[in-house]
Formats: sequence, C-alpha cells, structure tokens
Amino acid sequence: MSGNTVTLHSGLKRTRGPDATKVTEMVSFSDTSGPAPSAVYVERELPQGGVPAYLAARRGGARSFALWTDEWRRERVATVVTLSAAGGVSTYQVLGAYGEVVGTITREKALRGKGLRTRWTVHPSGASKAVGYKGRIVWWWLWWPLLPFMLVLLLATVLDSVPGNEGGMARAPRRIRWRAEGQVPLEFRSRGNKLHLHSPGVDWRLGAALISLLRSFHADAWDASPV
Repeated sequence: MSGNTVTLHSGLKRTRGPDATKVTEMVSFSDTSGPAPSAVYVERELPQGGVPAYLAARRGGARSFALWTDEWRRERVATVVTLSAAGGVSTYQVLGAYGEVVGTITREKALRGKGLRTRWTVHPSGASKAVGYKGRIVWWWLWWPLLPFMLVLLLATVLDSVPGNEGGMARAPRRIRWRAEGQVPLEFRSRGNKLHLHSPGVDWRLGAALISLLRSFHADAWDASPV
C-alpha cells in the first residue's frame, strides 16, 4: 500500500542561548506532492500553571498541542485539545487554523474501554470512523507469558540497540492498523515509529496530530519533559 509516511522527530534541534525558544519537535511528511507540507512543528500548549499543571493533567490522559508551519511559530496550522479524559478513556479534537474541526481521536486504555488492547478511534470530520487496536492479539498472547525473560532482554537491548528501536523484540507489541469500511486508511509501525497514511483522503493535519498523540503515550514521550 502506498501513501504518505508521517514521522515525529523529537528534540533534534535543542539549542541554548538566543535559539532556545525554537520548537524542537518536528513532524515530517515523505510525500509532498499533495497538500501536505514537507514538515510541521509541534509543541505542547501549556495551561495556566505552566509545565507542572500540564504534567499533572497528562497523567490523567489530557494532552494539548500546537502545530506550526516552522520552528519560529510564524503560523499555526492546527491545534489538539482534550475534550474529556477520565477512567482511562481520552477524547481529543483536532482543530484547523481557523478553529474548524478536522477530526476527533479517542484513546481507550487496555482493559478500560472495549477490549483487552488499547483502542484508538480516528474520526475525520465528514468521514467514517477508523478503529485500530494496539498490537496483534496473537503477539500479546505470546508476549505476556515471556514477560520475565523480556525484562532481561529489554535491559540488554537498551544498552546495545539501534536508535529508534530501543527495546527491540522485548518491547510490547505496538503496531496499529486502523480499519474503516473494509479498508486500512492508517497504519502505525513500531519500527521507526512511522504513521502511514494509506488513504489519500486522510487530512495531513489529522495525521500530524495522530502521530504526536501516539508518541506522547510511549516510554520516550516527547511531551513529558519537566522543563
């Protein structure tokens, strides 16, 4: 399946001094022949109370991001806000530059929502919902019995692993394939942390918001910095 590939590059341009105010998280697009730009920049949008208030809210599932055209925040292209976050179920809304609704994304934590696996529902504005589950159920059944061995393997692979694949096979299943009306419009692949937009009808802003949300729930969450 072809389509655009969306990748979040975290902290690649951290600087000190006059450039310290730059946005340091970039979302890139592999195919810019359509409406998508080559990249946008994403940062957490802090509430009143600053970083401590944001971190306290995110522990309950809340997230708030701003997406910009460049690292200097010259133009906002999208915003991610939390509509609700309680009981392991969080719903986010993606808004365009003028406040228009681009889509809604819901995360239902494993054993808290409608199944044994974490469920992500993506509902583009004016289109059908796409539902995806974290990992294939067969890999979860294989992974859990081997968890004690996996913990040892995890330590070894963290100490000797390739960038972007820390944890290797010891890492819990993370691949997600979304299905809507018999199609697979979206797919997240854990190797390389890439989101594939297989359907040309998926709004690139929704794709950028989704990869930002997905990566915020990983062990190396880009938005969890205490500063």
